[in-house]
Amino acid sequence: MTKTPNNWTGRDDAMVETMIRGGASRRDLLKMLMASGVGAVAGGSVFMRAGAAVAATPVSGGSLRAAGWSSSTADTLDPAKASLSTDYVRCCAFYNRLTFLDEHGQVQMELAQSVSSDDAQTWEVALKPGVLFHDGHTLNADDVVYSLKRHLDESVGSKANSIAKQMTEISKLDDLTVKIVLETPNADLPTILALHHFMILVDGTTDFSKANGTGAFICEVFEPGVRSIAVKNPNYFKDQGAYLDSFEFIAITDNNARVNALLSNDIQLAAAVNPRSVRMLDGQDHVRTSVSTSGNYTNLNIRLDMEPGAKFDFVEGMKSLINREMIQKSVLRGFAEIGNDQPVSSANRYHNPNLAPRAFDPEKAKYHFEKAGLLGAEIPMVASDAAGSSIDMATVMQQAGRDIGMNLSVDRVPSDGYWSNYWLKAPVHFGNINPRPTPDILFSLLYSSDAPWNESHYKSDKFDKMMLEARGALDEDKRTAMYWDMQEMIANEAGTIIPAYISNVDAVSAKLGGLRPNPLGGMMGYAFAEYVWLNA
Repeated sequence: MTKTPNNWTGRDDAMVETMIRGGASRRDLLKMLMASGVGAVAGGSVFMRAGAAVAATPVSGGSLRAAGWSSSTADTLDPAKASLSTDYVRCCAFYNRLTFLDEHGQVQMELAQSVSSDDAQTWEVALKPGVLFHDGHTLNADDVVYSLKRHLDESVGSKANSIAKQMTEISKLDDLTVKIVLETPNADLPTILALHHFMILVDGTTDFSKANGTGAFICEVFEPGVRSIAVKNPNYFKDQGAYLDSFEFIAITDNNARVNALLSNDIQLAAAVNPRSVRMLDGQDHVRTSVSTSGNYTNLNIRLDMEPGAKFDFVEGMKSLINREMIQKSVLRGFAEIGNDQPVSSANRYHNPNLAPRAFDPEKAKYHFEKAGLLGAEIPMVASDAAGSSIDMATVMQQAGRDIGMNLSVDRVPSDGYWSNYWLKAPVHFGNINPRPTPDILFSLLYSSDAPWNESHYKSDKFDKMMLEARGALDEDKRTAMYWDMQEMIANEAGTIIPAYISNVDAVSAKLGGLRPNPLGGMMGYAFAEYVWLNA
């Protein structure tokens, strides 16, 4: 008798689960099911149900090897100086923040017991008691005060300095309570404290050759630009510690090499796979993809303080020459949402939906290039695999320019050293920005006049004043209206061209469980190591 979903039993499901755990492939299982009288459709349903059950059951033990896409000899274990995804992964494994963001973007407490305020300007942070650092030191208020104040010390070179400047007072009230006073009210402080840079260190820490944090893993090996090896922290303060016994993190900058390493089982996670490579994974039973869209983008940056970007018409010409739809469909293979040069994506509640993407208009672009006196001049665009899909985007623009007599060359440079040698420096170059949870954080890091990563050197007194006013606005309607206006200013005035918000595609072994989306970026906001497991 042919079995149907009605007479297929839970015990039969359990048998399939056992076989999956034993390493049986999808193809072998479907053959077995059909031989047992289960139809193809029902068999597929059984396999999916059993597979989901296996994947959702945490398993302790095992070692994971994962590969990111960016790395350099400047890799650091100093959270204040972290700037690449590679740094963020390690910081999330070795340290903890006062708060963190869950997969829905909601603030959860981590080292903090609570973060509270009556007026959004004066805050109290109550710490969890009994939390141990890797060296046995017990977390206290002095550690938090020191960690936060480091970001205000210009000599440290904190990437979050412009954000931390809001904190005009950081003081200890008692051993487990810290007071933070802001220059102006900012209801986003609990979210700000969830940024990767605001990890908590032992008071007085200056040596970052190893990471002495409170995190789920202890640093065993750290070789900048090469690898790190981490082992499970047996004294982790959370009830559910890490499932993995250890994990190694490396970077494989070449996309195809990263994918091939996964296919050959050399690694179990290949981060930020190029959408073109997804078809390489199709039909491979032992791998799968994890797709999330949270505001990541690759952008073309034109410095407004240098030629040719100092000519307004050149920037306008480039904004009309970029074929956003082609980039979304062809370069990014549909794994993207078309954008209009605003850094706040539709995943954010403050996104301005009225900014329609600029049309691809080569004739308009030609008009502006002629007006700038640059039609026919050779203009190099610096691109690299370090800025995902930037080489393909540059090639699309080069072809469009060729059709109207504009000579745009693609200056392809190595991934190693790209962020220190070309990003923020070259007159026309590409960047890659990880998601940030609030407009204020994006604006503070990327667009205010003193922003540390002001990619196009955009400067506007009006914008700076609006940013401070919006930060302190407790009226949500007023705050939203201001953020919408600021996004429009960026789209029309800055030299950053953001053609699309890219869906992050992490390719993983089918044995990897627990990976979920997060608003802070791929690999679960770079904190995957604490939460994932390996099925046998």
